[in-house]
Amino acid sequence: MKLTHDSIERNVGLLMIGIVLVIIWGGLLEIVPLFFQKSTTTPVAGLKPYDAVRLAGRDIYIREGCYNCHSQMIRPFRAETERYGHYSVAGEFVYDHPFQWGSKRTGPDLHRVGGRYSDEWHRAHLTNPRDVVPESNMPAYAFLDKSKANSAIIGAKMGALRMVGVPYTDADIAGASKLVEGKSELDVLVAYLQGLGLEMKGVK
Repeated sequence: MKLTHDSIERNVGLLMIGIVLVIIWGGLLEIVPLFFQKSTTTPVAGLKPYDAVRLAGRDIYIREGCYNCHSQMIRPFRAETERYGHYSVAGEFVYDHPFQWGSKRTGPDLHRVGGRYSDEWHRAHLTNPRDVVPESNMPAYAFLDKSKANSAIIGAKMGALRMVGVPYTDADIAGASKLVEGKSELDVLVAYLQGLGLEMKGVK
């Protein structure tokens, strides 16, 4: 049988095989080169893996679905860089598994929020957003202050992240649960937010 455009479209099996081959080939061309580009695999200067407290806070951030309303990806456009700071670069996310880029902005981008406000501001904002931003439609997270962060699993989580390339030491993993123990979920979430985007904050 001669393979023509018409015969492929009429044969469901051939069409499916063709689609799969095109997706595989396109994926190889788009994704594989990124593994060999230093700009996407090398951490920016000063970037360190999340410590145990911030890693626990990141888990709360993901669990509560914060990424549904807040992106962590500043695009290289003047309107964005003037509001949020230096645009995001791939080297800032090498220790993120998974990354929290997001695409929805019901609330502002949070990639450079670290150090922009005090811990007390973040605590007040998370407890009742309208106390500090009257027009906010963000839900309140007061309950986070009443729940203790899970310190029992943080060491195992760091061990798993080390297996995918995050450079945690044995000492980091061994001391992880002690650092998180006794802290509330609100404490660790604030710590996570306060560390976001600091490495390139002053870069023009």
